[in-house]
Amino acid sequence: MLRLCYIIIVSLPFILLYLLKASYIEHHNDRYTEADRYKIAKQAVSIMQHNGFIHTDIYGKENLPDEGGYVMYANHQGKYDALGIISGHEKPCTVLIDDKRSHQIITSQFVDLLKGTRLDKTDMKAQLKTILSIVNEVKNGRRYIIFPEGGYDHNRNEVHEFLPGAFKCAIKSKSPIVPVALIDSYKPFEFNSLKPVKTQVHFLEPLFYEDYKEMTSKEIADLIREKITNTIKEACPG
Repeated sequence: MLRLCYIIIVSLPFILLYLLKASYIEHHNDRYTEADRYKIAKQAVSIMQHNGFIHTDIYGKENLPDEGGYVMYANHQGKYDALGIISGHEKPCTVLIDDKRSHQIITSQFVDLLKGTRLDKTDMKAQLKTILSIVNEVKNGRRYIIFPEGGYDHNRNEVHEFLPGAFKCAIKSKSPIVPVALIDSYKPFEFNSLKPVKTQVHFLEPLFYEDYKEMTSKEIADLIREKITNTIKEACPG
């Protein structure tokens, strides 16, 4: 948390400007395209990385589909995860986030800026409505980041079981699934240190609908987890 506090203090003038700009955009939504919003979000991530001494190596950009919507499924390590992915993802994308975690200052404005989706885990009917909404968005070309572990609790580079239900968004939209392996993504905000840190984002080869249409959601979840786990093991031997 020390690094996060430091970033907020050092970046305070930008943060205030960013919050005002985000509020203005929300009140003048028709004037800003998704690309405009994403450009601002990436700028915010870049400033945070610079002021927080965070460097993220990106691998596998060539694996990202050129056209249409898709869903990126990543392992979950901490608050930096989505930011690391966005830093290396050039085309506009957005995120599915736990409603409870989404209402903190800055986080809330960031989710709104990306037109992200909040998931209420306490309401099954609301969850179904949310999934169907994402399905329609992906069909219409949007790109989503989803963390199928459902949360993080000192996961570090250990990948916990994936929730099969998280893959319904891709299955029902018949969209490509892009596995994303995050390495050392917990380091920026888990340690009370200001030492420079390096993280990794690996975009793995996508699975297209033809590849997984005969599989159950559990089989898909296990396969994607295996691909991510193997990538982490290869990058962090021993």
